[in-house]
Amino acid sequence: MAQFFTMLIAMMPISELRGAIPVALGIYHLSIPEAFFYAVVGNILPVFLILWLLGPISNFLAKKSKRAEFFFHWLFERTRVKNHHNFKRWGDLALILFVAIPLPMTGAWSGALAAFIFDIPYWRAISLIFTGVLIAGLIVTLATTGTFSFLKIIL
Repeated sequence: MAQFFTMLIAMMPISELRGAIPVALGIYHLSIPEAFFYAVVGNILPVFLILWLLGPISNFLAKKSKRAEFFFHWLFERTRVKNHHNFKRWGDLALILFVAIPLPMTGAWSGALAAFIFDIPYWRAISLIFTGVLIAGLIVTLATTGTFSFLKIIL
């Protein structure tokens, strides 16, 4: 049951894996590898659905409403213009770091939205976001457990 709730917390857009790992270790008392595994799996699962549905949903809404069409055009163009230079300069690393850095408004959900806005192909976006989630998981696990105990587990 603890594994299920760890995955569920990691699936949520606000907490994601940044909240799931501390809860799994501190409240559910999962082992470090278990907490890491279930949090990563839970965090990446929604990404498949988000990337698959964002295009059809935004297209549907834009066709049904002029306001929605205006909003999506404004949002996407504004975001592309503001951040295009970072994505051009850093390439794939920009998306990986955006997902990996455990700060508010970053993570797999935001990374999926960024990948959609910047037209990153589906499977490439999945692999970049997954890499970022793994790095975020390592950072959060290290911050939660302390470097020594985590290194003792993996070595």
